[in-house]
Amino acid sequence: MIPVKAARRYATSLIEVAIERKIVDEILEDITLIDNTLRGSRELVLFMKSPIIKRDIKKKVLDELFGDKISELTQMFIEIMIRKGREDILPSVFRAFIDLYNDYAGIVKIKVVSAEKLTNKQLDTLKKSLESKTQKKVDLEISQDKTLRGGLKVRIEDTVIDGTVQHKLEELENLLYSTGL
Repeated sequence: MIPVKAARRYATSLIEVAIERKIVDEILEDITLIDNTLRGSRELVLFMKSPIIKRDIKKKVLDELFGDKISELTQMFIEIMIRKGREDILPSVFRAFIDLYNDYAGIVKIKVVSAEKLTNKQLDTLKKSLESKTQKKVDLEISQDKTLRGGLKVRIEDTVIDGTVQHKLEELENLLYSTGL
């Protein structure tokens, strides 16, 4: 089985139980905490993926790191994953859970790249406009790229809206080359 598909199945099971128990937000907090920790520690990820390290040791380490910080359901879920020998895909499961939560909560992640730093007013206006267009709550990920020369590049899932000066100049250049000028 492809790990991504397996990760999505496990994440789906976890979110279904969380919805049933009405503790989705609590589980999201747990998953976010663990995911951030894993993303911040390459050593921990390698430790979890290592086939040499025994499962009971992995469980002990995770209990020490997160035992009193996460809910009982999350602890049980991690224990089941370790018992089944699937601890190596936990990071993928957590990312899949966050994606499923965003779908459940009606949140869309949008990446915005701008040439200059946007002001709070510009960010607020952009967010409201994107929420109006998508009919969902918007979670903006903002970055800067001075090579764009101006404007914005917005990525909503698989759609890219490129309103940058760099893109307009490239279009003009292509037009001039195609007309033979």
